[in-house]
Amino acid sequence: MGKLDGKVAVVTGGGRGQGRSHAVRLAQEGADIVVCDITEQVGSVPFATGQAGDLGETVAQVEKLDRRCVAIEADVRRTADMQRLADTAMNEFGRIDFLLANAGILSLSDTTWELTDEQWDDMIDINLTGVFKACRAVVPHIRAGGNGGSIVITSSIAGLKGVAGCTHYTAAKHGIVGLMRTLARELAPERIRVNTIHPTGVDSPMSNNDFFPAWLEANKELGDAMRFNLMPVDAMPTGDVSDVVAFLCSDDAKWITGVTLPVDAGFLLK
Repeated sequence: MGKLDGKVAVVTGGGRGQGRSHAVRLAQEGADIVVCDITEQVGSVPFATGQAGDLGETVAQVEKLDRRCVAIEADVRRTADMQRLADTAMNEFGRIDFLLANAGILSLSDTTWELTDEQWDDMIDINLTGVFKACRAVVPHIRAGGNGGSIVITSSIAGLKGVAGCTHYTAAKHGIVGLMRTLARELAPERIRVNTIHPTGVDSPMSNNDFFPAWLEANKELGDAMRFNLMPVDAMPTGDVSDVVAFLCSDDAKWITGVTLPVDAGFLLK
């Protein structure tokens, strides 16, 4: 018996990284999964974003756990895609209990004034507006179920403090905290909980690529400010973040809402 038996979770950005890990972890607890991701390059991101085959691997890992997983190519920037994501979940399973608004990108700039329009627009469109569009499409179905539910939004340590080198990322991650707090107030009477998680660096394709480590070394002062946790871990395993997500979706967290939960190995204490 899992803590999430009979439940259905929708995961954006579920093709790889944290999104895939969260999907698999919730499946381990008995949930069926609907995932979406893009399979094209985001122009302002200097390393590979979603690719063909990513979603299929997530499906395969979930199905190894004897849970169902439905995957669609969808872009959180597109209203029609998010509506199609919600409709797919309802058509396949007849219910939605959890939304993991996880899709996100990262790009870097030495200073705020060196950011390009493309970098800013892509970041806000995906990391902030994309979260809003996913919530707008999925929340009515969670409400209609009448069984409560949980929305977990992936923010960052950059959602709780200024982080040099990524002004646009920091602004977007702060923005979803405001969105979360408003949704938590609106949905509390219906026992739908809304929280943000704030990981430190995670061992995922967003940080484990050729570009990011090289940038940190080339921009040592900025790079040092962005890393080095107080606890002895550099890049946190994705599964450790997923354990927190599973907790927030379970009845163990049934009275936790409106919380900005760091999963940061002490980073924010520096």
